[in-house]
Amino acid sequence: MDMWIGTCKWVGIIFGVTALLFAVLREKGAMLIAGFNTMPKEKRELYDKKRMSRDQRNAFALWAVILEAGGILSDLTMSQNAAILAIIIWLVLFFREVHVDEEKAFGKYRMK
Repeated sequence: MDMWIGTCKWVGIIFGVTALLFAVLREKGAMLIAGFNTMPKEKRELYDKKRMSRDQRNAFALWAVILEAGGILSDLTMSQNAAILAIIIWLVLFFREVHVDEEKAFGKYRMK
């Protein structure tokens, strides 16, 4: 198996399991989100943890589907091109969600 295809499949499985974890934990899963778990408890109470966890679950599930599809399509076509394309798509989606600023990262989850 080609390195790109294997990477797509394994990382897709990891993301799928992580999405399942967020689904099971529901709002408690918000504590697994980087940056949120380091906030003081009083500040964390100002955010909609249920929505944060749901959005994170959906992101991991989408990433899993993209990467698994890339791995499967690459197997079917016997070419690593679909796997490489899936990784590029995942990278674009991933970096759209990465924020250094706390307000940009969690501002949309602040409860009114």
